[in-house]
Amino acid sequence: MRKRHQQSARQVQFNLTEKPAERSYMERMKDKIDSPMGRHIYSQRLGTVEPVFGNIETNKGLKRFTLRGKQKVNAQWLMYCMVHNIEKIATQGQYKH
Repeated sequence: MRKRHQQSARQVQFNLTEKPAERSYMERMKDKIDSPMGRHIYSQRLGTVEPVFGNIETNKGLKRFTLRGKQKVNAQWLMYCMVHNIEKIATQGQYKH
């Protein structure tokens, strides 16, 4: 690598054996999830978040959005969430007797 008017070339070196001073976000997140508290919190995800997405995808049939544009996709997503929440309210009322 050299500039046009320069006679000698510059050298660029990378030391691949040294680790960077700061750890990456991925490494930090792995450490956080692998901690006892992180495992407990992450295990709760299966009971809170994942069933909602599974229900919307499988039972409601939302495998992909049918509209284009951020606002329209957001409106479609909110409608699916609203239907999901209405069904939750309706089924909770059935079991209160």
